[in-house]
Amino acid sequence: MNLAFIPSPSTGVLHLGPIPLRGYAFCIIIGVFVAVWLGNKRWVARGGKPGTVADIAVWAVPFGLVGGRLYHVITDYQLYFVDGRDWVDAFKIWEGGLGIWGAIALGAVGAWIGCRRRGIPLPAWADALAPGIALAQACGRWGNWFNQELYGRATDLPWAVEITDGPNRVAGTYHPTFLYESLWCVGVAVLVIWADRRFKLGHGRAFALYVAAYCVGRGWIEYMRVDEAHHVLGLRLNVWTSIVVFVLAVTYLVLSAKLRPGREEIVEPDREAAADAAAGAKDGDIPAGDGEAEAGAVAETGAGPKDATADADGGEADGKAEAEDTAGAEAPGAKKL
Repeated sequence: MNLAFIPSPSTGVLHLGPIPLRGYAFCIIIGVFVAVWLGNKRWVARGGKPGTVADIAVWAVPFGLVGGRLYHVITDYQLYFVDGRDWVDAFKIWEGGLGIWGAIALGAVGAWIGCRRRGIPLPAWADALAPGIALAQACGRWGNWFNQELYGRATDLPWAVEITDGPNRVAGTYHPTFLYESLWCVGVAVLVIWADRRFKLGHGRAFALYVAAYCVGRGWIEYMRVDEAHHVLGLRLNVWTSIVVFVLAVTYLVLSAKLRPGREEIVEPDREAAADAAAGAKDGDIPAGDGEAEAGAVAETGAGPKDATADADGGEADGKAEAEDTAGAEAPGAKKL
């Protein structure tokens, strides 16, 4: 008998009158705020402007939510598109089911759009946000606790999570894989912050380090889970995904360090200064009045191309004469030596 365990909430929803407040949604929202807050601090520290991270997140977050849901629905289609299932449930995001792989992939597309609109390099923005994304995942995993989902094998360890009877689950105590992944993500955030300070990571390498480190943890945590999943060659699909993405992230780290060492000196252009410079270039560096006066002086003196050529020829002749005089003056000195 297990005398110590982590109890699960009796419900994942609290009702404020007619308004349902869902624990899963709250965990995601808190994670987004943490990511934007930390990302903004890191962006400003690298020379960016306050508020830029939030402006781009307006594009990245919705894309990420759609991508995360699409990945989950596609890889777990049997939960929605087989006999006895209701396909409408695929849109019930509040009931859980976001794939981090799809969230990062499509979220990057949204971030790219936002960065393009502000003339900012996406890799630099991703580097600033990387540890914040890991902390957002750490917060979001507690949504699985509210929904009593994504737990591991049965165990009687003191930190086991208690699961009650419900749809697609059997009462008992199980490995709290949501807790394992949450703690792992906190460690990943600390690792990225330390490595970024120590090695001055740039050009997307801090983000690549986050991806690689997360994949290592996700691989062994995914192996412990017992929820329904597709298997390939005896391994869960997400384990294979972790392996492939890890290899890609490490490859990018190595190649980027060789091709583009160092860190970006400017991460966000000064748009106001650029606008002023453009306006100055349009007006011209020389006032129009000065140009007209100079042209009038040339016209009055009658100076033209021929005069300029004559001056050049005269200057060349004077130069030759001076050279001959100098040679003649230095010759006696040479004999004395």
